[in-house]
Amino acid sequence: QVQVVESGGGLVQAGGSLRLSCAASGRTFSGYAMGWFRQAPGKEREFVAAISWSGDSTYYADSVKGRFTISRGNAKNTVSLQMNSLKPEDTAVYYCAGRLDVSGRNVYTVRGEYDYWGQGTQVTVSS
Repeated sequence: QVQVVESGGGLVQAGGSLRLSCAASGRTFSGYAMGWFRQAPGKEREFVAAISWSGDSTYYADSVKGRFTISRGNAKNTVSLQMNSLKPEDTAVYYCAGRLDVSGRNVYTVRGEYDYWGQGTQVTVSS
C-alpha cells in the first residue's frame, strides 16, 4: 500500500510561484506513474499534470501549460509541481496521485485511472 503525502501549499499573490511536493510513505514510488489534480470549491476534481515512471513523458492540462512543470526527483521517489505565474483561478486543493505502470512510459489523465491519493494541500492565489 502506497501512502501519498503532499506538501508545499500556501497563500501567494497573483503572478507568484509555489512548488508542491509529493512523497511516498511506507514504500517508494518505484514503478509508479504520478499525477496532480486539483479541486476548487463547488467544482469537480480536474486533471493538472502527469508524469511517467521513467520521467520521459509529461502531459499538462491546457489551463496550466507553459506555467506549471511536473518533475520527478533524482531517485524518482518524489514528484514536484512547480507553479509559476499563478492566477486566482488556480486556487484549489491540489492532490497528488499514483498508479503502477510497469511499462514506465505511460501518463494518465483520468481521475479513475489512479489508485493512490494524498490528502491534498491548499493553494490560494490572491488577486
